[in-house]
Amino acid sequence: MGKKYAIGIDFGTQSGRAVLVEVDTGREVATSVKMYPHGVMDEYLPDGKTKLEPDWALQHPQDYLDVLSETVPAVLKEAGVSPDDVIGVGIDFTACTMLPIDEDGTPLCFYEEYKTNPHAYVKLWKHHAAQDEANRLNQIAAERGEEFLMRYGGKISSEWLFPKIWQILNEAPEIYERAAKFIEVADWIVLQLTGQERRNSCTAGYKAIWHKHKGYPSPDFFKALDPRLENVVDEKLSRDIYPIGTKAGEITEKAARLTGLSPGTAVAVGNVDAHVSVPAVGITEEGKMLMIIGTSTCHMLLGKEEKMVPGMCGVVEDGIIPGYLGYEAGQSCVGDHFEWFVNNCVPAVYQQEAKDKGISLYRLLAEKAEKLAVGESGLVALDWWNGNRSVLVDVDLTGVIVGCTLLTKPEEIYRALIEATAYGTRMIIETFEEAGVPIYELYAAGGIADKDPFMMQIYADVTNREIKISASAQTAALGSAMFGAVAAGKERGGYDSIVDAAKAMARVKDIVYKPVPENVRMYDKLYAEYKILHDYFGRGANDVMKRLKEIRRQVAKA
Repeated sequence: MGKKYAIGIDFGTQSGRAVLVEVDTGREVATSVKMYPHGVMDEYLPDGKTKLEPDWALQHPQDYLDVLSETVPAVLKEAGVSPDDVIGVGIDFTACTMLPIDEDGTPLCFYEEYKTNPHAYVKLWKHHAAQDEANRLNQIAAERGEEFLMRYGGKISSEWLFPKIWQILNEAPEIYERAAKFIEVADWIVLQLTGQERRNSCTAGYKAIWHKHKGYPSPDFFKALDPRLENVVDEKLSRDIYPIGTKAGEITEKAARLTGLSPGTAVAVGNVDAHVSVPAVGITEEGKMLMIIGTSTCHMLLGKEEKMVPGMCGVVEDGIIPGYLGYEAGQSCVGDHFEWFVNNCVPAVYQQEAKDKGISLYRLLAEKAEKLAVGESGLVALDWWNGNRSVLVDVDLTGVIVGCTLLTKPEEIYRALIEATAYGTRMIIETFEEAGVPIYELYAAGGIADKDPFMMQIYADVTNREIKISASAQTAALGSAMFGAVAAGKERGGYDSIVDAAKAMARVKDIVYKPVPENVRMYDKLYAEYKILHDYFGRGANDVMKRLKEIRRQVAKA
């Protein structure tokens, strides 16, 4: 029998990528990346005229179909592999990234009559305009003593499914009525590939308040939110939830024409980009936290017992690896943080220096920042440029830099921003440990982890833990390919479980970042200052950030 392959397709915030992987070794044979033509729509709809309000983040579902039609044929062609030798396909997506569709799965934004209605488009994970609905949902759930609330750290985020659905109902009831279903785009892609709706347990559990044993919250709860939402689950969602690691179906004739894959190829149930990355670095047991560091960071962890951790994004049985409780936490602003600074705050002389040296501005700033001793800048920052996901779960929080003087240099601010994200991660680790969920080892994946040793060393020093790095530059896509191999099953040349697949296909680099003792001591002092600021601005002592946001809203409406 010749070589067998699996394809993983990872749909990120800015782009989608397909990776062709050898099933027996995990070796990545070919990769293709497609930038989304519409990108993230946070100011205007595609017509260029329909303006979006602050905190909106939309995408166009056609971009995802373009990823399927361009990247999959590209990896097959590059590797010279026959579609008949591809035994399985897995996909992962950012979440909660949701879409209103009609009865046959067509996105409402494809219809002429809805092209200028923002609510007809995909609401990306970082769409934060449903914060009012999230606040009300949390208030009502707390008043009613809803037990689900503690499984999500005490708050449901505006990024999750029900605040987004409720926002549509409040602001565009005609879209709510017209939608036959609201669906995670991960599940919509699987529907496009297999012709069958197979909602995955990962997004349902982490993003839609679904529990393996208890199902969704009661109709009474939804009625308490809004009488029109009483039957939202039965009218607009589905109670048929499929565990990750199972087969969703097979490539249809229509999907074969779109992708170049053979009809009958196994397709795995959809998954979330962060969660699917865990087995790709070989984590299949408790006590090991994976940080997927990109535009944002997700922190994934396995445990044996269900513990209530303040500010976590969720704990879901079988949510990451069957047989374990899967914990998720996160930071809403990491790579986005640095991009903001580089695009807006670096003087022309630095830009010229980077150009002369033939390196990126990021590289130049890192080189300069690396020469600074820990604490030399006199700065400490809060990493809330895009709100706080964990542990405060509050998108109305904003950024802070303390300690600037007339002598402060760009590289000092850049380093302070990196350190702020490391402090945010340490806050998450300490919160888990205080709740009784131990963390023995740290792993990192994603573009930043792969390419930025300076930042990874800071993380090791701030957390005082060794950090292992994923060997794959496309960890999520590799994880999805592994699930594709599991969907195919052993008799087709794949695997019977994700644990078996991880033993053969998962990889980490030889490099391990180790904390430097003198840096650890100085970072302990700086982290103590971060913690004071974190609690002062984040836990209600001074709500200046929210007051400023309210003033901004009033001015925007005037």
